[in-house]
Amino acid sequence: MMAIISAIISGISMSLQGVFNTRLGEKIGTWETNVFVQASGLALTLIILMFFGRGNFKNIKEANKLYLLGGVLGVIIIFTVMKSIGSLGATCGISIILVAQLLAAATIDALGLFGSKRIPFNPKEFIGVAIMIIGILIFKWKC
Repeated sequence: MMAIISAIISGISMSLQGVFNTRLGEKIGTWETNVFVQASGLALTLIILMFFGRGNFKNIKEANKLYLLGGVLGVIIIFTVMKSIGSLGATCGISIILVAQLLAAATIDALGLFGSKRIPFNPKEFIGVAIMIIGILIFKWKC
């Protein structure tokens, strides 16, 4: 149950962050917003780390170097979310982001990429994604 609650909180937070970042970017600039978001996130994470951190940075040398690109992906995510919401609006932008995210996740699961357990992507999953895409098209359809 906690995993479902976490997923819901994550989805709401991502939507809010996308809109907040887009609106801030309209005032201070896209890259300036990206710097502010990353810096404030770093500050909060350092505070949380001081109280709850249980890992060890020394173990980073044992990690796959590809996994160190998470911060780079964060910059790309913030930039592209701001651009899509700014151009398409929150609902359409986030809908397309969700479909792309779902397809990427399905590919990772189906192929067992990056150490993930292999989970097949069956026709019913393809139908579900197709329904989502049709929903976006209906939402954006202008009569």
